[in-house]
Amino acid sequence: MGPFAFAVFLFAIEFWQQVHGSRCDLYKGKWVYDASYPLYNSTNCPFILQEFNCQSNGRPDHLYQNYRWQPCSCKLPRFNGRDFLRRSRGKRFMFVGDSLSSNQWQSLTCLLHTAVPRSKYTLQRVGGLSTFSFPAYGVSIMFLRNAFLVDIVNEKKGRVLKLNSIGSGQLWKGVDVLIFDTWHWWLHTGRKQPWDYVQDNNIIHKDMNRMVAYEKALRTWARWVNFNINPAKTKVFFQGVSPDHMEYVAVYM
Repeated sequence: MGPFAFAVFLFAIEFWQQVHGSRCDLYKGKWVYDASYPLYNSTNCPFILQEFNCQSNGRPDHLYQNYRWQPCSCKLPRFNGRDFLRRSRGKRFMFVGDSLSSNQWQSLTCLLHTAVPRSKYTLQRVGGLSTFSFPAYGVSIMFLRNAFLVDIVNEKKGRVLKLNSIGSGQLWKGVDVLIFDTWHWWLHTGRKQPWDYVQDNNIIHKDMNRMVAYEKALRTWARWVNFNINPAKTKVFFQGVSPDHMEYVAVYM
């Protein structure tokens, strides 16, 4: 299980702990070698996107796949995809964010498909929303691409990043587990910048301090969660910042 699948596994374990009342600091520990890993072979996952298939893209080493995370104060159970589906029967999971969330979504769907290879699945992509479902379990794993969490709206003047607006939030409602991330796209400039103006309340800027804009957007997101999510019904996770992967010469995924 690679680092992206591992992060998904931590979400699953933390969700299980919240439900069953177990306590363990999952994030304090070390990587240990385990010859029984990886839990799935990316080359055998029929729906993995080419850009996320490290081995088929020519990455020469394999040992990175043989490490698992070992917390200091407890022992993590081995990920069991069939058990995960059984425990999650009727549940809907959604990753919302950029390529980090996309990687997480791809890893989890590959892990689950490997666990129940004969179980029928459906994969639908409509706009920015991808939905992978196991009808026999009533489980849906979704990915909604929204690199900023807040809105980018096309107006006459151009593309406006609205720091106080979350129109796509309607798609987040009714989901059992929400996993968010946003960071790298806030720093892009030039052709990689997907907006022309930034709007903060009624004030429109050509540009502004990116960290200030990022904080304002996160406060908008946090308010939306507080006003629209019932924590007794929906678990919400926010991922930390991932390592940059812009050095494409040295990176295989």
